[in-house]
Amino acid sequence: MAAAEQRAGSAPHIPVLLGPLLTAVAPVAGTWIDGTLGAGGYTRGLLDAGADHVIGIDRDPLAHDMALDWIAPYAGRITLIEGNFAEMDRVADTVDGVVLDLGVSSMQLDLPERGFSFLREGPLDMRMGQAGPSAADLVNTLGQAALADLLYLYGEERQSRRIAKAIVAARGVAPIETTAQLSEIVEKCLPRAKPGQAHPATRSFQALRIAVNDEYGALWQGLLAAERVLRPGGWLAVVTFHSIEDRMVKRFLQAHGLRKTHVNRYAEARETAPDAAFEIITRKAVTADPAELAANPRARSAKLRVARRTTAPASDIEAGALDMPDWSGQQARKD
Repeated sequence: MAAAEQRAGSAPHIPVLLGPLLTAVAPVAGTWIDGTLGAGGYTRGLLDAGADHVIGIDRDPLAHDMALDWIAPYAGRITLIEGNFAEMDRVADTVDGVVLDLGVSSMQLDLPERGFSFLREGPLDMRMGQAGPSAADLVNTLGQAALADLLYLYGEERQSRRIAKAIVAARGVAPIETTAQLSEIVEKCLPRAKPGQAHPATRSFQALRIAVNDEYGALWQGLLAAERVLRPGGWLAVVTFHSIEDRMVKRFLQAHGLRKTHVNRYAEARETAPDAAFEIITRKAVTADPAELAANPRARSAKLRVARRTTAPASDIEAGALDMPDWSGQQARKD
């Protein structure tokens, strides 16, 4: 709907690292899954580059409302699914490619009423699927130790204990219900940011958003689902925005990936792990070039990793092997 797009802000939503992604998987063809539909940037890019069909998955109803504004030229070539990409293999039998653009989308940040941004006052919500406990629920009900663990494990916030103590003290006076309230509490616990540094509340808001939406669990299960649904020769492309996500993707590909090694500099390279499900295409994560950084500052922290499916059967992997933070599991053990 036009109204939905207007509510999401007037600034264009630019897909990050789309050019390098399309170059890495060229020629684009067949059926793809865009597991994080968002504003449709990757879906449109894939279709314009030659994909026959794209299955766009997003748990946020707004993404599906917004798609009505741009989907018409691609009629018959897009299937929209409201759901979690962790279950992508339930909506398709076999596909030629999977792309995941992780984290929060700009359209979600642009809407104050969604409660994702510390820069815009709104209800402290952060739910992508708009169901289940909100960030306000966590902030106002978790014990101090549990809250500190959450901020540290999911946000890598070094001052997590100080912030958790301040949150508990503040909610003892009145419930913390808005993004502005939480941002102010966190800011008072940390030094003022220097020019060019991230906002002091960045890590705390990240941690709460990840917990509310179980983003690390979805990534773990989504990578396994992608392995199951990709045909031999199919592409997996994942764009991450912070170190924990990138580490999980990297370790997944290392565990399930085929790499070439040299016994010595004179010997021909030989492939390892004959039962590996993927051939790793990007030895190092691809980052944005200066031109993209100038056009899209959001690309500053983005990293792209690409792999190609082999003929080996799909297998499982434990979350611990990916070094996935497990805040909920830690709390369960404490209880």
